[in-house]
Amino acid sequence: MKEAIGDRFHAVMVDNGVLRLNEAKVVKDTLTKGLGINLTVIDASERFLGLLKGIKDDPEKKRKVIGNTFIEVFDETAKKIAAAAEGSSRAGKIEWLLQGTLYPDVIESISFKGPAVTIKSHHNVGGLPERMDLKLIEPLRELFKDEVRDLGRNLGIPEELVMRHPFPGPGLAIRILGEVTPEQVRIAREADDIFITEIRAAGLYNQISQAFAALLPVKAVGVMGDKRVHDQVIALRAVETTDFMTADWFPFDGQFLKRVSRRIVNEVQGVCRVVYDITSKPPGTIEME
Repeated sequence: MKEAIGDRFHAVMVDNGVLRLNEAKVVKDTLTKGLGINLTVIDASERFLGLLKGIKDDPEKKRKVIGNTFIEVFDETAKKIAAAAEGSSRAGKIEWLLQGTLYPDVIESISFKGPAVTIKSHHNVGGLPERMDLKLIEPLRELFKDEVRDLGRNLGIPEELVMRHPFPGPGLAIRILGEVTPEQVRIAREADDIFITEIRAAGLYNQISQAFAALLPVKAVGVMGDKRVHDQVIALRAVETTDFMTADWFPFDGQFLKRVSRRIVNEVQGVCRVVYDITSKPPGTIEME
């Protein structure tokens, strides 16, 4: 969009309170300093977390709450940008919302080209409100992830950004099984950061299509020092895929998993066990919820 319409394009990043560690800062630096994109970061974390409070066992409700709230924030921001430009040469109503929807999102969310079963509503497809002030532009809607990466390379986007692992719009909210609270977000965020840091340090990042740490809604007994604890369980997930419609779990060696497990248990307060998810897609989806 920046290449197509220049400074008439307004990039908006919504911090929904369930981003990865330092995500908002990293993305802002990457897009503004690295690509020269005019980016506005909206901190709506309290708003999202407030709406997610109390949702304990309904992943679809989480996704729809997040999808609806994203659109509300975009609508409000579009009106503010238009109001700020009033009286200038750039005045005018903002009518269009650009989304990076990919074909796997569509397939899992709605029937696109023939009968299909909804597997889960992606926040940018089945999670959108029925009535919206903004009209949608989705140029990547019929592309798979590997095709999008080829497109990015052709546009001259740096390889590090092209190969960045996907991160879902609902963020850590669908990697925290059960109720999303600030404390649960902290635990999932810290564990995930350790996992990804170790993957990068081992030189495995570009071999893996997507990796993350999820927080399970169970507690287990453990021993920390000389004390008995009853703390939470982190599940690690890493997969290899090209189209994200099917995927297989990544075969880490035992020493790597031992190192990650030790760090998470020792460094993330509230965790006493770590497990590794060895489920392929299908039957499992890549994300936990």
